[in-house]
Amino acid sequence: MSGPTSRSEELFRRAREAIPGAVNSPVRAFGSVGGTPRFVERGEGAYLFDVDGNRYLDLVQSWGALLFGHAREEVVAAATVAALRGTSFGAPTEAEVLFAERIAAALPSVDRVRLVSSGTEACMSAVRLARAVTGRPAVVKFAGCYHGHWDTLLARAGSGVATFGLPDSPGVTGAVAADTLVVPFNDTDAVAEAFAVRGDQIACVIVEPVAANMGVVPPVDGFLRGLREACDRAGALLIFDEVITGFRLGRGGAQERFGVKPDLTTLGKVIGGGFPLAAFGGRADVMDHLAPAGPVYQAGTLSGNPVAVAAGLATLDLIESLDPYPGLEGVAKALASELDGILAERGVPAVINREGSLFSVFFGGKPVTDYDSARAADHATYARFFHAMLERGVYLPPSGYEGWFLGTAHGDAETDGVVEAARDATWRW
Repeated sequence: MSGPTSRSEELFRRAREAIPGAVNSPVRAFGSVGGTPRFVERGEGAYLFDVDGNRYLDLVQSWGALLFGHAREEVVAAATVAALRGTSFGAPTEAEVLFAERIAAALPSVDRVRLVSSGTEACMSAVRLARAVTGRPAVVKFAGCYHGHWDTLLARAGSGVATFGLPDSPGVTGAVAADTLVVPFNDTDAVAEAFAVRGDQIACVIVEPVAANMGVVPPVDGFLRGLREACDRAGALLIFDEVITGFRLGRGGAQERFGVKPDLTTLGKVIGGGFPLAAFGGRADVMDHLAPAGPVYQAGTLSGNPVAVAAGLATLDLIESLDPYPGLEGVAKALASELDGILAERGVPAVINREGSLFSVFFGGKPVTDYDSARAADHATYARFFHAMLERGVYLPPSGYEGWFLGTAHGDAETDGVVEAARDATWRW
């Protein structure tokens, strides 16, 4: 059971005076679930330790970035060695070349890779590139899919935006919104209608192949293949946002899992091993439009940062040597099944969506296949469950619109701990 939180409460009070909303990324504020966010002092394997000395079994894992848990020895060692050589050069390094080669070798659709510092930057750059290559202005995205906080893509986004009830953000102009076509996830008919209306103006379709910012929502059979075919017919590009799914659902990402090749792919989270590192890549004939090879400008002083790249290479080494995916999927499947059984036994209506090791719990009992059904879930009950689990030392995502993440550090003791906490948390329901 968790203990006092006075230090977190004090820091939260001070943060409200110094930081907008007291946090540097909105969902961290516990706005969707209420209460005081825990200020973290350190992480170790599957656990977080807050500033009050409480230990939590962590099912957030830095929002999926930590495939091998907090402070994995090999990743920390690689970053430390790199930092001792210099933390930033603003010049090319051999490690960047090795890293780009490794990504291209892993992902079926990628010939060339450009490194950046965040998933937002990767998605923004990929869309700009698609517009330049096709000479078209319009973008098709899906309600509830989040691709970063860039203007064009902040239209009916999920995750933190859904958490705070902002289907659009102030500051996004009408002119930008006019070129963003938002359709329901998993609805191929709606995609066909969008192409029928503006097909000759659509530059690209961007999609999370497994939605994970409105909770986890897998694609229905044929959906991703349908997007590929629609783009091919219209001469548009298909962008897979694999910032979450890349190197989490498998070494080849969702595109390998579902057998659909996009034209461009965006990556983040896992590839940085916990450091700020992201990338976008794709077909050579498309990527070669980027400066300095071509006219599409994109740049960044910290792109390919040597410390982040070293951590990323160490993470890719671990992926190749350990092949963590069968084990992760097995743990997720078993844990989801146990939770489903507990909730059913307690008479609590709930649906657990899972794809690979990605899963989330939706209270309310109705199937969740898109943003509207995710919004219709019982988020008040999720908030109640979140705090009951937090009191029992299990740190869940502080929003019902988020995925739950496991790492290889979650062993039998940890999964048993989650199950026992859930059983205890719901026994009076």
